[in-house]
Amino acid sequence: MNCLLFDPFSLYAIGVDVGGTKINAGVISSKGDVLHSFSLSTLAGEVNTALRIQEAVQGLLTEALQQRPDLRFKGIGVGTAGQVDRNDGSIRFSSDLIPGYMGTPLKKLLEDRFQLPVEVDNDVNVLALTEKKLGAGKNVQNMICLAVGTGVGGAILVNGRLVHGAWGGAGELGHMSVDFKGETCICGGIGCLEHYASGTSIARRMRERLAANGMPQGSIDTREVIARWYSGDPVAAEIMQDALAALGAAIATLIHTFNTELIVIGGGVAEAGEALFEGLRQEVDKRTISSLKQGVQIRPAYRGNWGGMIGAALQIWEYNE
Repeated sequence: MNCLLFDPFSLYAIGVDVGGTKINAGVISSKGDVLHSFSLSTLAGEVNTALRIQEAVQGLLTEALQQRPDLRFKGIGVGTAGQVDRNDGSIRFSSDLIPGYMGTPLKKLLEDRFQLPVEVDNDVNVLALTEKKLGAGKNVQNMICLAVGTGVGGAILVNGRLVHGAWGGAGELGHMSVDFKGETCICGGIGCLEHYASGTSIARRMRERLAANGMPQGSIDTREVIARWYSGDPVAAEIMQDALAALGAAIATLIHTFNTELIVIGGGVAEAGEALFEGLRQEVDKRTISSLKQGVQIRPAYRGNWGGMIGAALQIWEYNE
């Protein structure tokens, strides 16, 4: 390891949050504090994403070490869009959100470049670590996190540890089927949660419903659907009720499967506020065995712009203590 950067006892690590539009890198303390941050546009499809991630880390190091030349790091943690193979820290699958990213040996590339230990995981898994450390998941041993935004991602905490499965693909909760006679999802599955409850699908279904009724569609996005729902629009109410029913069915199944204490909902759709959470609790209540739903909380996720970046760094202590 690079003696100029590495200290196995350091209270600081580098966290990197890789999304389709932005890469955020930061110097993070073991308590989740952000000492310094650096951001770049991902430029997905224009620039090699692995090189862009290295540029973000280098930019962070350059600026941070100018201010604190004595800084040393326990490692680099990355939380990224796509499916991560935990065996070697490579990108096993990535959608068209980041073209050409699939197959990238990200852990090896970063270790070779910066000579620091590296941990790589899915972006929702690292958000769950932030929740565990800073949010509603503090002192909770069994928790399910759902990130409901452009798509639907998930993370599962059992006995205080994230569940990764055989190679890291556990937690693809957006593609559990909530309707065995349902519509075909973009993944090829039938009746997937994401097809009904993601922000993208809520907006799409609203436009389809308006078109079927001969009504103007305009440039409707998820925020507009939610705003219409709050104002009493009956079409928006139908769309949101479908989304709540799908989410409720999925959460009931997860409670039955994992006997969890806490369900945390984050992402853009969760910003719909208490009306969404109250409707969701009602849907879960009528679908869940009474003995298992007793005491289960459904709460919004920790709100922080750096949640993914912080959780990425927290991996270094989670898996290297």
